[in-house]
Amino acid sequence: MQTVKMLKARKRIALIAHDHKKAELIEWATYNKTVLSRHELYATGTTGKLIEEALDVSVRKLLSGPLGGDQQIGALVAEGALDVIIFFWDPMEALPHDPDIKALLRLGVVWNIPIANNRSTADFLLTSPLMHQDYEVILPDYSQYLGRKV
Repeated sequence: MQTVKMLKARKRIALIAHDHKKAELIEWATYNKTVLSRHELYATGTTGKLIEEALDVSVRKLLSGPLGGDQQIGALVAEGALDVIIFFWDPMEALPHDPDIKALLRLGVVWNIPIANNRSTADFLLTSPLMHQDYEVILPDYSQYLGRKV
C-alpha cells in the first residue's frame, strides 16, 4: 500500500541562495512575483529579507544558512511542513556549510519533494500545471529500513 501526501494548490516554498546567487534569485523571484505571491514562502536569513523587500510579501525567515538555516529548512522538509525547495546554489565555491547543504538536498530526495537548483529548473517547476493544483506525492516506503535489525 502506497503512502501519499497531499500538496495543496497553495504550496509551501523554501527559497534559498548562496551569496553569489542571491541577485539571480531575487531577479527571478521578482519576475515571478505574481505566481510566488499565491504561495507560502520560507527562506534562510538574508535571502528571506531580500525577497520580502523585493516582492513586498510576507516571508517566514529562518536563520542564515551557515548558522543553521539550511538545517531548519531540512527539519521542515522532514516534518512534512514544506512542499518545494528552490535553491540557487553556487557550484563554483566551496562553503563551510556544504555538509548542511548536502543534508538538506538529501532530505528533499528522501521525502520526494520537488527541488530546483538553478533558474531553468525553477522556471520549469513554477510553470508546471501541477504547481497550481493539489498534487499527491507518493512517499517512499521506509518500513524495511525502520524495521531492520540493528
